[in-house]
Amino acid sequence: MPTQLPTEGSAIARVTWTDLEPHYAALEAVSFNDQNVAAWLADWSRVERVAREASSRLSVATTVNTADTEAEAALNVYLDELYPQVSAAGQRLKEKLLASGVVPSDFEIPLRNMRAEAALFREANLSLLGEEQKLGMEYDKITGAQTVTWEGEEKTLAAMGPLQTHADRSVREEAWRLTLNRWQQDRADINALWARFLTLRLQIAENAGFGNDFRAYTWQRFQRFDYSPDNCREFQAAIETVVKPAAARVLERRRQRLGLETLRPWDLAVDTSGQPPLKPFATDTELSDKTAAIFAQLDTALSQFFTTMQRDGLLDLGNRMNKAGGGYCTDFAVAGVPFIFMNAVGLHSDVQTMLHEAGHAFHVFESAHLPYVHQQNVNTEFAEVASMSMELLSAPYLSPAFYTPAEAARARIEHLEHGLLFWPYMAVVDAFQHWVYENPTLSVDAAECDAEWSRQWDRFMPVVDWTGLEAEKATGWHRKLHIHQIPFYYVEYGLAQLGAYQVFANSLDDAGLALTQYRSALALGGTKTLPDLFAAAGAKFAFDAETLTRAVNLIEATIEQLSS
Repeated sequence: MPTQLPTEGSAIARVTWTDLEPHYAALEAVSFNDQNVAAWLADWSRVERVAREASSRLSVATTVNTADTEAEAALNVYLDELYPQVSAAGQRLKEKLLASGVVPSDFEIPLRNMRAEAALFREANLSLLGEEQKLGMEYDKITGAQTVTWEGEEKTLAAMGPLQTHADRSVREEAWRLTLNRWQQDRADINALWARFLTLRLQIAENAGFGNDFRAYTWQRFQRFDYSPDNCREFQAAIETVVKPAAARVLERRRQRLGLETLRPWDLAVDTSGQPPLKPFATDTELSDKTAAIFAQLDTALSQFFTTMQRDGLLDLGNRMNKAGGGYCTDFAVAGVPFIFMNAVGLHSDVQTMLHEAGHAFHVFESAHLPYVHQQNVNTEFAEVASMSMELLSAPYLSPAFYTPAEAARARIEHLEHGLLFWPYMAVVDAFQHWVYENPTLSVDAAECDAEWSRQWDRFMPVVDWTGLEAEKATGWHRKLHIHQIPFYYVEYGLAQLGAYQVFANSLDDAGLALTQYRSALALGGTKTLPDLFAAAGAKFAFDAETLTRAVNLIEATIEQLSS
């Protein structure tokens, strides 16, 4: 009999193939049918959760401290030794289930996904996929080491963010230029890393039978069965037609309020009300406690979920030296709990990130009841509905948790305007990535990437004047980690935001029903198609200008209401 699987986090992080191999071997040896397949899937889920939690815990350790060489070494061991073995064993079990013809209850979508995964699997790609993750760690090390000296003090680039809200324009400009100059110092290293990323990905696609079409490979890898690259182009065109003019209106109002002849990149975060910058919190604990107060008002079950995270140390919120950039929510699959990572520095955008990642965390909690790990695999297009909807559903409770009523109105307007400005930026990222992988012989050259990024920027992004900042504009793709670490993972945010605003619209009609639909949809995990998941949440999975127009009209009407 195989030895007992570890259940405690630190023991899971140390798991080896020697620990897991007997369990996979036992699963391969079982003969199953309609009567015993449920028990077999449950056993598979138990061992798979251990492997997944090991990966999550090791990855978390490298992001909470990018200078932790022991954590980096442990993750490398996982990628070199455990990941290929677990992937190969999982492939054999998928093939066994698919060949059996058995269709377990409520397992149609996981089976569909398994067919796609099984068709992609190549032994030759296991080491390459591990190498791709290592290159992502190199990107994190480059960006995690970026600091500047401001008024005699060493600061991370994230810690420079609050200076963009400074009332003195000269201070904003100096801080902005200092930050961007630091990025420019890493230009050659990021360009060299990019060439390695691209070459490796083309080899992965070729090994999997897609020639040099990494996009087609990624579409199948991401299990995008419900939309195509043509739908992405449709969405881009709708954004250009519908959202770009609305974004221009937002920015033109900003220019007029600031009394500027032209709006420059360092003019985009400063408050235009004439009031002091919003200061929602000063410490990590304050951010956590005030967020808990919001959820206590919103919903009892969600409040209990968040309190669990506070109690069990599942939050790493503050920015510090040698911490990877960005924010994320991952899960520890054995424990069935989420973990939130972010880089808070005291801005309202940090509050939004907190609420956003909490939405992901609630998704983990709500779907934890599903018996099989395969049912908990949720397409990111809907996973982001969970997070973006939570930002909007929580908005009415920003006061008194973080703000006075007037401050909360300012914060909500800022968030709504950011939503309008996000879609054009998302379109830049998405269109750029389609170009990259449609033209791999060109895009391996960073100078060509700079030129294409500039073209897409000029296509979608209105009003802001980048004169004299051409190099900073052209290298914007350096500063979007998704392009480097998770290619094609960005359109999900735009599609999800469109879904989230539909959930928000429902909440204005019946807040209780909207929250019930939201939670019910999250509880489905990955057992339904994308259109069905959106529908369960009370939304339509859409790319068209008509649906986008309704969302834009709602945002602008809400901004007007909050402004009065």
